[in-house]
Amino acid sequence: MDTTGGAERGTTERVLTLLGLLQQRRLWTGPELADRLGVTSRTVRRDVERLRALGYPVHAGQGVGGGYRLGSGQDLPPLLFDDEEAIATAVSLLAGAGGGASGAVVGAGDAALRALTKLDQVLPGRLRHEVRALSGSVAFFGGGRSPVDPDVLMSLARACRDEVEAGFDYPSGAETRRRRIEPYRLVASDRRWYLLAYDLDRDDWRTFRVDRMTDVSVRTWHFRPRAAPDAAAYVQEGVASRAYAHQARFLVHAPADTVREQIPASAAVVRPRGSGRCELLSGGGSLDFVLMHVLLLGHDFEVLDPPELADRCHALAERLRSAGTTPGR
Repeated sequence: MDTTGGAERGTTERVLTLLGLLQQRRLWTGPELADRLGVTSRTVRRDVERLRALGYPVHAGQGVGGGYRLGSGQDLPPLLFDDEEAIATAVSLLAGAGGGASGAVVGAGDAALRALTKLDQVLPGRLRHEVRALSGSVAFFGGGRSPVDPDVLMSLARACRDEVEAGFDYPSGAETRRRRIEPYRLVASDRRWYLLAYDLDRDDWRTFRVDRMTDVSVRTWHFRPRAAPDAAAYVQEGVASRAYAHQARFLVHAPADTVREQIPASAAVVRPRGSGRCELLSGGGSLDFVLMHVLLLGHDFEVLDPPELADRCHALAERLRSAGTTPGR
């Protein structure tokens, strides 16, 4: 019988176990490691040398207070994670991938996505499905957001991934109604989580706030995916404009990046229009409210829609002019 392969596997497993121990605690004595690994101190020294050959900077100290510790080196060697650490890392990478759109760190979103892909490739099957449920079913715009029930979020992510119907209770006016949907994507804004789904009873695409959902259930009934809009863009436009009684479009005489830094992604959609200009789409309870927010940005602008908003501009201008010329009392 050829036992060489078995011996090599045993050594590899032991060295990886040693690496995991060194990552768990700052300092280990030789006898402590030998006891945990079930080997001699001499074998521990050999395994430490194997780790050093792989690029892990393992430092050894002599005397009282001495022992083995994992230090920082010039190159980044592979890391070991337990199940909880792997899932937590995946969730953090997802947040980084979504936050890359904010421009705070150039390229951070792409780097987070690449790291998430690498992590997904080596995860055990029981964990890989969890990561794919998140990475394949989540889109982003904006930055940080308020937390929601992680069990609900994961259930919806799985439903998006597996293309199965889902249902939940959702407020509509003064009452709560049951909604039957085909889930498409989870979208994280700068404040909240949303679900883009096809509403089976209304026969149209709808955006739902995850924090408003109750009694969420996922069925086993598979559906054939429909032609869908861009998830992040659709939800952002809905949150910033369609959700309000009044919508307005403006041509702002300033670069899109400049305007995006002035207004939250959940408050307006900003699209570049060339020559240092951009189009701004927003909504509010009243057109005057929207108009004042655009005015306070401090840039020249033109009203594109609706036509009656131009009349409101003239009325507001006259009111401000009158206020500026009224003698004080």
